[in-house]
Amino acid sequence: MNDNLHLSNLSTIPTAPEGFKSGFVGIIGRPNVGKSTLMNQLIGQKIAITSPISQTTRNRLRGILTTEKAQIIFVDTPGIHKPHHTLGKIIVKNAKTAINSVDIILLVVDSSVKSGGGDRYIMDLLKTVNQPVILGLNKQDQQPENYQAIDESYTHLIQDHSWPVIKFSALTGDGLQTLQKTLIQQLDPGPYYYPPDLITDQPERFIMGELIREQILQLTRQEVPHSVAVTIEKVEETPKITKIFAAINVERNSQKGIIIGQKGTMLKAIGTAAREQIQKLVAGDVYLKLFVKVESQWRQSNLRLAEFGYRVEE
Repeated sequence: MNDNLHLSNLSTIPTAPEGFKSGFVGIIGRPNVGKSTLMNQLIGQKIAITSPISQTTRNRLRGILTTEKAQIIFVDTPGIHKPHHTLGKIIVKNAKTAINSVDIILLVVDSSVKSGGGDRYIMDLLKTVNQPVILGLNKQDQQPENYQAIDESYTHLIQDHSWPVIKFSALTGDGLQTLQKTLIQQLDPGPYYYPPDLITDQPERFIMGELIREQILQLTRQEVPHSVAVTIEKVEETPKITKIFAAINVERNSQKGIIIGQKGTMLKAIGTAAREQIQKLVAGDVYLKLFVKVESQWRQSNLRLAEFGYRVEE
C-alpha cells in the first residue's frame, strides 16, 4: 500500500519550524458543488470519490496538504440538504458538527448558477460561527459570459460579513493557488498534526470501499443511486499481490440484478474500473472479488448503518 496512506508511523512527525502554520479547514456547501473534486485537486491525489450524482460523500473525510510553510487538514463534509431517511439525517448532522470543529470554514458554491435556497440555508447556519469563513465560487470554468449577476447573487448574501471571496475551478485548478494562499493567511501558528508525507487519515480499507462505490455510482447512475454500501470483508497482502474481497450491499433484489447485469457484465465492469483506481494506491498487482448482498432497508436501520460505518460523529 502507498506509504502516504499509512497512519502506522506517527513517530515521524517533525517539530514545526518557527512561523509554521497549521489547522483544520471544513469544506462545506450544498450537494454536488464540487467539494470532493476540490479536495482531491488541493491534495494532489484522489482520496475522495466524485460523481455527477448529488450527495455522493457520506463520511467526513480528511485530506492533508503539507507545504514548507503550513499543514492544512481539509475536512470534506457531505452536502448539507434536507434528509429523507436515517442515513441522510446522520450525514447532515455530521456535516453540521464539522462546522463547529474546524479552524476555518470554506463555503463552496456553484458559480455556474445563481444562489438558491440551499445556499441561503447554509449561510444562515454560519451567521453565528466564530471561525473565519471564506466564500469559494467554484466552477469558474463553467460560468456564462454574463457572470456578474451570478457572482452578485452570492456576494449579496454575505454583504453583512467581511468574508474573503475567491473564484476558482476545482476541475481545472485555476485560482487554487490564490485559495491556498488565502487559507494559509487565515491559519494560526501551529504544529505538524500528521507526518508531512501523509495525505489522509482514513484507513486503507475505507478508501478501497469508496473507490468501488464510486464506480457503482458512475456506471449505474440513477438506477441504483444511494442504496449502496460497500464493505471490505477481507484484504490479503503479499509483496506481489493484494487480494481484496468486497461486498456490495443493496436494499432490493431488483438493485442486485442491476449491479450484476446481464450475465455478470455490469459487476465485471465495476470490478475492472475499481481495480484500476485501487491499483494507483498499492504496490504490486490487485485482485478484486466483488459479491452482491441484499440488506433490506439498511439506510433506515441504525444497526446496519453502524455496521457499514455510518455513525453520528461527536
